[in-house]
Amino acid sequence: MTAAASRRRTRLRWWVSIAAVVLLGISVLVAVNRPRPQERPNIVVVMTDDQTVEQMQALPAVADLAREGAVSGTNLAAYPLCCPSRATYLTGQYPHNHGVQGNHEPVGGYYRLDGSRTLPVWLRDAGYHTAHIGKYLNEYGTRQPTEVPPGWTEWYGAVDPSTYRYFDYRLNENGRTVHYGNRPEEYQSDVYTRKAVDFVHRRGTSEQPFFLSLAYLAPHSGFPSRGRCADSAHPAPRHAGDFRDAVLPRPPSFDEPDVSDKPQSVAGLPRLGPEAVERITRDYQCRRESLLAVDEGVRELVGALRETGELDRTLIVFTSDNGFFQGEHRVPKSKFKPYESSVRVPLVLRGPGVPPGTRIEGLTANVDLAPTLLDAAGAEPGHVVDGRSLLPVLAGRERLDHRAVLLENGPDDGRRNPQYDAVRTDRYVYVEYATGERELYDLRLDPHQLRSAHADPAHAPVRDALAGALAALRDCSGASCRVDAAVP
Repeated sequence: MTAAASRRRTRLRWWVSIAAVVLLGISVLVAVNRPRPQERPNIVVVMTDDQTVEQMQALPAVADLAREGAVSGTNLAAYPLCCPSRATYLTGQYPHNHGVQGNHEPVGGYYRLDGSRTLPVWLRDAGYHTAHIGKYLNEYGTRQPTEVPPGWTEWYGAVDPSTYRYFDYRLNENGRTVHYGNRPEEYQSDVYTRKAVDFVHRRGTSEQPFFLSLAYLAPHSGFPSRGRCADSAHPAPRHAGDFRDAVLPRPPSFDEPDVSDKPQSVAGLPRLGPEAVERITRDYQCRRESLLAVDEGVRELVGALRETGELDRTLIVFTSDNGFFQGEHRVPKSKFKPYESSVRVPLVLRGPGVPPGTRIEGLTANVDLAPTLLDAAGAEPGHVVDGRSLLPVLAGRERLDHRAVLLENGPDDGRRNPQYDAVRTDRYVYVEYATGERELYDLRLDPHQLRSAHADPAHAPVRDALAGALAALRDCSGASCRVDAAVP
């Protein structure tokens, strides 16, 4: 071989080596950023407990999600009570269809729901790795603490009744009961956050998409029953007192002077005295303080998604199961009733298919959660769903104008909460109680629901139109639940 030929061969080998290095680098980059089959997103749902829309002010990390994604202008809990609301999230059905009509047996609770026909089952069948962390459905674990509900690949569920203890509680961790004590690092919200972050780091390198359900107890009341926040939500020790000087909101409905227009369950409530107002104020402050650990958790979770390269291919949903009274209409603390304080809950979405900076106009509801997530995943429900996917709305292909949403509750729970059915539109709410009592509010003119117009002859056409919409919704199923209210 000549010297020239040898040099040519050497140069050729050198260029082949360079090309191999370049191709290897490209393949590594492609592997790191490789789209999953069918571009199915990860799904993360973060749910708080008894959180009002007003308390979003305590959640700056969640506000960042809203700026990067979408927020619903009016999002509703169809049945503003923990277990029925969570069952609606898991099924996409109104309570009269999924059958969970309360928090406890025989009409409600965990064992009332058919767990084989729920969101995690459908997503796992569609190829998702599923995990739940935190509170599930009321009374979960009271019969068999180590039971893992259907559909969950990984399970870290709070075992009742210890679910409501911010310290000294038990989790069922994949079939094994684990006790957490009273050390500061065992504060319940922080434990949930660590498990969620660990899950993301473990699953973020997999091609298989995941569904993570993260359910905090805050700002629900809990134990221990001592100190300033006794009988309220308990903040993490590092946050105790952070909102000690927060001023309790007092909208016009606070300690409502005249409730004679309302059903006896409200009309019979006494005015709030100074001691009651002091208790409500302290409860408000403690509840906000408990949310600070949740906000830190959201920030850490988003950070883990970003570190693993999963953030922009993860659909994140933040919401609450129901709202909460803080003195409105003389109700010192509770939910259940069909007023705005109780039925309105936050809804934030961020991720694929969600245009940044979007405000969803019209009504959304927790009955829409399962259909939206299934649509994003390309998965099918195992039964007829009553809600609708919000993805076409976010894409501008559909609108929610004139939508009517059903509000309902179950049998009287012994706390002066008579059974009702109601219809909510973008302007009105009309309620029919089992007692025969009625309410009608024009929320455009009376946003604080101070004067019911149900007996006003001038509102008779509106009342009749809403009564017709309610009759259509009361026993609806599937497509028949998609009602537009033609209100004069």
